[in-house]
Amino acid sequence: MSVGQEPRAPWLPPRWVIRLAWSVHRGLYRIGGRRIGLWPPRANGWGALRLTTTGRRTGQERSVILGYFEDGPNLVSLAMNGWGEGEPAWWLNLRARPDATVDLVGGRRMVRAHAATGDERARLWARWREIDKNLDAYAARRSAETAVVVLEPRTGEPTAG
Repeated sequence: MSVGQEPRAPWLPPRWVIRLAWSVHRGLYRIGGRRIGLWPPRANGWGALRLTTTGRRTGQERSVILGYFEDGPNLVSLAMNGWGEGEPAWWLNLRARPDATVDLVGGRRMVRAHAATGDERARLWARWREIDKNLDAYAARRSAETAVVVLEPRTGEPTAG
């Protein structure tokens, strides 16, 4: 790279490839009897969970598989929409109705979502940056700030195993 030349943005596959990968992942989860497709986060790596929200317009359950890491009792994800423009539907649903459920390798958990702000956002974004060294470059592709979504356990409600 020449002096004064900006680094190139990391490569992303075309949008249709990203959407196909999401569909395949969800299909593996369904076909695998809910045993395939979810995994816990590893040291300096993310895990996969299944989030079920209530549709903001339909009132029907909607599920998506997301990457996450643990922050104490909380689960943390990014509302990145495959690094494309716009907010993902699951995040719009959570903003309207923050109560949801997550399926993890160890069972189901009832959660309440909020967007991290201020120092909390900065700290959690830094943790994501440890997991994905290209995080800032990917986020720069979006015209709006990417929400850091915190899924807190709902108190007083049992978790299913």
